[in-house]
Parts: sequence; C-alpha cells; structure tokens
Amino acid sequence: MIANQHPHLDVGSASHPGEKREINEDRYIVASYRIQKDSTPVLLAIVADGIGGHQAGEVASEIAVEAMVETVMEEGVNDPIKTLRAAVLAAGTSVFGAAQQSSDFYGMGSTAVIACIVGKRLYTAHVGDSRIYLYRRQRLRLISKDHTWIQEAIEHKIIKPQEAADHPNAHMLQRAIGSSEPPEADFRMRLSDRENDSDSENNQGLLLNSGEKILLCTDGLTDLVKDEEIELALAEQSPDDAAQSLITLARARGGHDNITVVILAVPEKWLSPESSRRRRVFFFSAILILSFVVVIAVAMLLSWQLGWIPWPLESIGSPTQVESAAPLIDPTLEPEPEIENNSLWLAEQSVLTYHASPPPQSLNA
Repeated sequence: MIANQHPHLDVGSASHPGEKREINEDRYIVASYRIQKDSTPVLLAIVADGIGGHQAGEVASEIAVEAMVETVMEEGVNDPIKTLRAAVLAAGTSVFGAAQQSSDFYGMGSTAVIACIVGKRLYTAHVGDSRIYLYRRQRLRLISKDHTWIQEAIEHKIIKPQEAADHPNAHMLQRAIGSSEPPEADFRMRLSDRENDSDSENNQGLLLNSGEKILLCTDGLTDLVKDEEIELALAEQSPDDAAQSLITLARARGGHDNITVVILAVPEKWLSPESSRRRRVFFFSAILILSFVVVIAVAMLLSWQLGWIPWPLESIGSPTQVESAAPLIDPTLEPEPEIENNSLWLAEQSVLTYHASPPPQSLNA
C-alpha cells in the first residue's frame, strides 16, 4: 500500500483531556492509503485509550497505535482479518516489551478499536472498552463488545444493566493490549441482537452504503453521553461538527476522563457496487460501439479515395434521369361511374373504374 492524500470517506475527529485530567492518554490516527496494483482506496482508523497512570498511559497508547499502523503497512489488506489480528498482536508485544524496560512503565496498557475500510467494505477489531458504533438507516448501533467485568456480569445476569453505571468494577478490563498474555482481537461485529458470536464474526467485510457512518470513541464519551444523543449528532451534523459537539457535551457533564471521537462518513454520492458495475458496462459498451463506427467510416472513406468503390454511387441517377412512371390510360377503355342502389350516382366518389367496350356490331342493310 502507498499513502493517499485524500481519504475516500469524509472524516471528523477530535480529542480532549477532559476536565479532570492534565494529560491526554488517548491516541488516535486516521490514515488513507491505496493499493498500488489496482488503486483500491483504504482508510485505517485507530483509537487507543492508555491505562497505567502517571505518564505510562499515553506511552502505551502511542506505542500501540504506531505498532498497528506499521503492521498494516507491512502486511497489506489482501486478508484484512489476518492483518488486523497481526496488528493487535504486534501492539501487545511492543507495549509489553516497553513496560519491562522501565519501572515507570510497569503495568501500562491500552485499549484499541480499529476500523479498516477497503474500498466499500468495513473490517473491525477491538480490545478493551473503547467502542465502535455504526449509524445505518437513521439508527445508531453499538457493534463492538466491551471487554469488562461489568459486561460479563450483565451477560451472566449477575447484575442488571441499570446497575452498571455506578458499579465499582465498571471499568475493570478483562482484555487489554500490553498484558503478559498476547492480546486477542475481537472480530465480532454485532448487527443484530439475535446473532451468535459466529454470526457476528461473519459480518466482517460489511458492505457500506451512502450516508452511513462509523464512530470510534473512548469511554470518556460513552460514560457521559447517551447513545440517543450520539445518534442525533450523527444524523444532524457533519463529521467534524458532530465530533466537536459530542466532546463539548461530555465536558459539560463533568469530563472526568480523556475524550476521543473519530467519525467516518460514507459520501452521499457513493455509488452502490451494482450501479458502479452498470456504469462501467455502459461506458465500455459506448466506447466499443463508437470505435466500431469510426473504423467503418474511416475504411469507407479510404476505399473511396483509392477508387475501390464508387462514391457517390453511379447507379443512383439524378432526378432528371428518372422517367415518369405515370400509368398510361388505354384509349379503348371508356370511363363509367360505378352505379349503386338502382342507378343512384355516388357523386362523392372520385375513383373511376375502366372496362373494355364491346366491339361495334355491323349493321344490316
């Protein structure tokens, strides 16, 4: 892949340390590429939330983002799932390795959410409690799954969903980048509540449509802003404006954590694959027909110039050479009007019929 200056999706992004933190431990990147062999556009978006306190959090998230970008560049996107899995593993190795080199960095780690759009297809991976949302058909849906103790407790019906917000274990991570165990990327993309895990993983490579949007964010946003409010911002605002307004809303409600938002919006004029295919077929068919007509015209003109064919055709005479084709009337025929209805003349009929008169009879003296 090679870097591409202009992303093929509309992008909006913003990050803020919040009202309680001096250091922003969040890191994000949105990078545009194209596949060199066929110029397919690729957009890579990563949001990471560093954990560990002191200065370790921002170190971990920065190392994680850099390692993932480097891996994607090296691996390419011929197999996006394989590449994203390798990227998360590389980030885990890099963060854990850095943590072993300094006591200041011991125990640091990071969450990560990744969206990779290859052409018109969406691939995602996530680790931790940062989130990925999909805005489709005027509705917002959380398509990632939090890797937290509280989420598992809800799924096992240990606690009720309404008890989660104020629970002391609300942000206890069950999976993160930088632990001693290699991080396992989650490829579930939940598009329906009825799906099992296998169904959700099979949603990878989702075909995007015009007007749809993908939002990646850290928990600094989702702790304070409801899904309904995120949906409204995506519906009514541009990606840049929506990112800024959501962060402003979270800050107004306390902003107790770092807040990062990345929004990727599919352009309204983005043609469907079928429309694109029809346009390509029409375009190439028109070019082929036009080329055929031009070749025939050139061939005929050349043949005329060389005298191979007469042109204009000599067999076609001028109007003065064409004899009159008017029919001649036989003088032996005399006109007689048609008689109908007992000798009533049909004066309105203008068509005369002709028949032969009998030869004259000789008169006896």
